Amino acid sequence: MYFEISRKELLPPLKMIIGVVEQRQTSQILANTLIEVKDNRLYLTATDAEVEVACNLLLESNISVDSNGETTLPARKFFDICKSLSDTTTIQVTSENNQATIKAGKSKFKLQTLPAIDFPDRPKLQEQTNFTISQRNLKNLLYKTSFCVAVNDVRYYLNGLLLEIANGKISLIGTDGHRMAAAQLDFDTETDAKVIIPRKAVLELSKLLTDSDDEIKISFDDNHILFKLNDSLEISSKLIDGTFPDWQNVIPAEPDKIVVIETNILKQALTRAVILSNEKYKGVRLALTNNQLNISAKNSYQEEAEEVIEVEYTGDDLEIGFNGTYLLDAINIVSTNMVQIALSDSNSSCLITEKNNDNGKFIVMPMRL
Repeated sequence: MYFEISRKELLPPLKMIIGVVEQRQTSQILANTLIEVKDNRLYLTATDAEVEVACNLLLESNISVDSNGETTLPARKFFDICKSLSDTTTIQVTSENNQATIKAGKSKFKLQTLPAIDFPDRPKLQEQTNFTISQRNLKNLLYKTSFCVAVNDVRYYLNGLLLEIANGKISLIGTDGHRMAAAQLDFDTETDAKVIIPRKAVLELSKLLTDSDDEIKISFDDNHILFKLNDSLEISSKLIDGTFPDWQNVIPAEPDKIVVIETNILKQALTRAVILSNEKYKGVRLALTNNQLNISAKNSYQEEAEEVIEVEYTGDDLEIGFNGTYLLDAINIVSTNMVQIALSDSNSSCLITEKNNDNGKFIVMPMRL
């Protein structure tokens, strides 16, 4: 196998696939990237056996059929070598006898290879469901929900993002049991679906999506999901087999205490208060009175913070505690100048939404302080 390509062309696709490769692998082959040269195209694939990213690009140089072939290279080493070279460098890669030689100007590197036949096969979807959505819309849905996905929770179904299509809407929902984010868009399709996408696939997909109207094709069956961003880039993943909580029932039904606050003022006040909150639980106390919100926090060193801000509120007085970091995570996603917080009592969760927009809902459970 042989190919040559400019460093400027090779580095972007390597950046796309390198995030999937884990530093510590149960199998050595998973630390490698699959490299294939076929019909004057270069194919690059990386996987951790759960999530796979594959891309390809045209080789401008006229390469003979004898140059076709495949091998696997240590992914991180290959990426670091290419990244360290100058942008104008032409990289030449030759592979034979379980060893690859990389030449770039006066630099030369030799890397140990592993047989391409040992690289995991690509998943094949059966009886698949297909639909398309703009990259901008999907990226926005992921941005509003992925921060709530649990990390290594024993309730494995919480370690992923629920994708649901029903009643003319597409919804993404993430929760870690203490908070939840749900984002929806009107969606013109007859498809009804509900699948759980693993957190790592969500994070890698978020990196690859662009803020454009280009459509991404999504296909899935009972076990796998495939996101095809274009003809040269796709990401696939195993699905989480489990039952996601009934997220609709988590949303407070009829909260009667509605607070409207300027988003930046609330964000800044919470940021300052959290500094002196308990290091582990990050608890802050919210005290509501007529058109006023008092935010306070204290820690085990008897240090205290207090913020008083003007709000739109005319309900009964209320005191309630929350994890301040959870509140901030939700407020940071809000894109409008005004944010609305709906409450019922001191023992019930709060519902955070953008003012006059209910397509994004953020729920935070209260905590005792």
